[in-house]
Amino acid sequence: QVQLAESGGGVVQAGDSLRLSCAASGGFFSNYAMAWFRQGPGKEREFVAGVSRNGRSTYDPNAVKGRFTIIRDNAKNTVYLQMNTLKPEDTAVYYCAADYVPGLISLSLRRSDYEYWGQGTQVTVSS
Repeated sequence: QVQLAESGGGVVQAGDSLRLSCAASGGFFSNYAMAWFRQGPGKEREFVAGVSRNGRSTYDPNAVKGRFTIIRDNAKNTVYLQMNTLKPEDTAVYYCAADYVPGLISLSLRRSDYEYWGQGTQVTVSS
């Protein structure tokens, strides 16, 4: 069973950057597709970015439009979300999630496919 711990959230101004980290423990990290989801005030949790076991990344174009980058470091059992040019609408709790998959290129955008979740880290962007 995998445990996930997010860090790196905070309060920033519009236009600033943040890097979120998600450290995994208790499992074989490279067996999991990893993703970041977020949940804004009064909204459902939505997919932001994901990375397959072999490093292929996918992004929600409506949410991030080229501003975010997801990177996994299998040597450190960590996945990162680099967020640039932040906007007030990016304000949300950001969650890291892991999906045990047999395929190297498998990556789901569905929240229900992810078995393990972190506690979340708050990102607040002021205008």
